[in-house]
Amino acid sequence: MMAEQWTAQEVLDVARSFQPACVLNAAADLDVFSPLHKKPMTAQALAYELGTDPRATAVLLDALVALEFLTKQESFYSVPDNVAKLLTEKSSNNVLPMVRHLANCLRRWAHLSEVTQSGKPADCGQSVRGEAADQADFIGGMHNISVPIAAWVVEKLQPLKFGHLLDIGGASGTWTIAFLRAVPEAKATLFDLPAVISIAKRRIAEAGLGDRVRLVPGDFYTDDLPDGADIALLGTICHQNSREQNRALFAKVHKALKDGGIVVIRDVVMDPSHTSPEGGALFAVNMLVGTEGGGTYTFNEYRHDLCEAGFGKVILVHRDEFMNSLIRAEKTQK
Repeated sequence: MMAEQWTAQEVLDVARSFQPACVLNAAADLDVFSPLHKKPMTAQALAYELGTDPRATAVLLDALVALEFLTKQESFYSVPDNVAKLLTEKSSNNVLPMVRHLANCLRRWAHLSEVTQSGKPADCGQSVRGEAADQADFIGGMHNISVPIAAWVVEKLQPLKFGHLLDIGGASGTWTIAFLRAVPEAKATLFDLPAVISIAKRRIAEAGLGDRVRLVPGDFYTDDLPDGADIALLGTICHQNSREQNRALFAKVHKALKDGGIVVIRDVVMDPSHTSPEGGALFAVNMLVGTEGGGTYTFNEYRHDLCEAGFGKVILVHRDEFMNSLIRAEKTQK
């Protein structure tokens, strides 16, 4: 039951809520903030540097001032330090990759009505930054949102004992690093697409863990997984798959693990109605517009599919309001 009635103004506020997001996303895609943090500039000067249209650039900059992402003194625009910390390329704390990834998501969400008619994901092509940059932004965005919570989430799995971790679709290594810091004597294999491995290599080296991590390029849809691990991590992987694809992936994980090994799934876990948590229901829409068969699943759905693949002792270790629920299952003989 709804707590209160919707008003016309509230409905319209939701309908127009895309506007600030589009302004911010365009600014991030074009990297408006970095040059303006170096020195205040007019819209015409910035347009010349970025290769954009002067009139359109002025409109975008004025909207950014209205949203308090920029300041304006006469005809010169600049970036406040607190914004520069988050939205300029050279800042070590910037969240530009995640903002740009969300910009790509927004472009797909704009086709939701057509997607609902066809059942097929939106075909929007690449951003103005190009396909390689889009992939790097996705990987960087996952790092942005994982770094602040990785150690806290891993702590939910304690007592945690393993000798070798297999991080499947491990991206830039954020979660490999968190697991190895939690268990200092362990080693790991990170498995991901070839284009991602170079990003992971750099980040793992920066963490001082290069001698404890083996990097293996591959595609978990088509390739066998590296064997020999006693724990496997599927971190925010399952939602991009259909349940049929997950069962096939779970079977590969089962084959790769040592006897008695465990698999840990970190992902959204929905209630039986598929309507709560709210973030999970909305994320299912993100998978609808972006994948062929992805979605968000209940614990019972995960348990059924894991058992079909040969796992047992399936436990919901931690329930989270969004992406950090944890499911643990043990390899049994099929």
